[in-house]
Amino acid sequence: MSVYFIADLHFDDENIRVYENRPFENVEEMNRAIIDNWNSTVSEDDEVYLVGDIGNEKHISELKGKKYLVKGNHDRLSNEEYRRIGFAEVYDKPIIFNDFWMVSHEPLYVNKNMPYANIFGHVHANPAYKTVSIRSYCVSAERIGYTPVSFEEIAVAVQEEDNKKEN
Repeated sequence: MSVYFIADLHFDDENIRVYENRPFENVEEMNRAIIDNWNSTVSEDDEVYLVGDIGNEKHISELKGKKYLVKGNHDRLSNEEYRRIGFAEVYDKPIIFNDFWMVSHEPLYVNKNMPYANIFGHVHANPAYKTVSIRSYCVSAERIGYTPVSFEEIAVAVQEEDNKKEN
């Protein structure tokens, strides 16, 4: 079993497709690419943390794996409704993953002296935020090829950034 993260799917959201310059001709192509990328990466035994902003929830049933939702600013259904459509658990607030990682939709303040790192979404391709730093990793779909990224890959990338600072 592996653990994956992704944020900002925005299924069926034409505005996001245009505003974020997503490389798809239309939302149908965008939806299909996200679903295909997810299902070619994730197995039924894997866990995926969707870090907010699903868009049209009807597509959740097409996605493999055990799914958890850390709600984003566009996720407005009740937690019970999200569980009914396929999430194992739903979180209204940031969570702590593996005792070190704060998982939140919006980026949280962290620095090198803090005992935590942040996995977040929300910022899409905004250049004001790095994809990876010594204490954070952005899993907005645009930054990770519209494909869930494994926790192992996140941890390695953050460690490599930290190692660069020491050299």
